[in-house]
Amino acid sequence: MASPSTSLPTPRVGIIMGSDSDLPIMQSAADILQQFGISYELTVVSAHRTPKRMVDYATGARARGIQVIIAGAGGAAHLPGMVASLTPLPVIGVPIKSSNSIDGWDSVLSILQMPNGIPVATVALNAAKNAGILAASIIGAFDPETGDKVAAYKKSLEDEVLVKVSKLKAGGQPNGFDQ
Repeated sequence: MASPSTSLPTPRVGIIMGSDSDLPIMQSAADILQQFGISYELTVVSAHRTPKRMVDYATGARARGIQVIIAGAGGAAHLPGMVASLTPLPVIGVPIKSSNSIDGWDSVLSILQMPNGIPVATVALNAAKNAGILAASIIGAFDPETGDKVAAYKKSLEDEVLVKVSKLKAGGQPNGFDQ
């Protein structure tokens, strides 16, 4: 009899948005997940125009192997919170400054101000890349390979800054810049 596999399932993230007009923002979540080697699905799910699709998506995500959902929405931005209310999976909300938005504040507050019991992790306005990094970090907490990739990515950010510091030092910056 073969022993059962102890490997983790392929990490998967669901990226959903309220409208295809959100794709230019949400694409950066897909791009960073691809950089980390994390598979994802990307689709439009509108809380207001396709509520049955939203319910089906949220309630079936775990069974499809989704581990984290990133939900982007503009305006009233109900999608992340409604999805979070329907699934046990972690949901990361991306507030999007849309054409009908009040400088994006309506989206930020709609996602950020969830009632106790239905948490939604919230990133900055239009910060889908950060949502992708957070999703990778969540998966990486349980998948060492993904965790190592996230750690290497963060180290690369540090290295980039230190290279810039060295260039500034070498250029003899005025005003005593030497840190």
